[in-house]
Amino acid sequence: MVRLPLTPAEVERGQRLGALLRRARGERSMLLTALDAGVSPETLRKIESGRIATPAFPTIAAIADVLGLSLDAVWSEINHTDEGAGLSGPRRDTVERLAS
Repeated sequence: MVRLPLTPAEVERGQRLGALLRRARGERSMLLTALDAGVSPETLRKIESGRIATPAFPTIAAIADVLGLSLDAVWSEINHTDEGAGLSGPRRDTVERLAS
């Protein structure tokens, strides 16, 4: 399967996700957080650094659960922009890609 290049908006959203997870993890060990979520520490490190800008939904859900974050809060935080709230064009395509 060929992955399409990420849009600047997707890269920015991945960076917001990483920052949110780092803040939520606080002083908790990356190793323990990753193991509790059932992901590799390397995967968590890449997500937190923004290198994996569009992680799989189950991965986000597992990490959020371990950190006590609701998926609504995660979604709201990573999609917060100064632009309008409507979904159209590239943003709609991104949402559809994340949902699949």
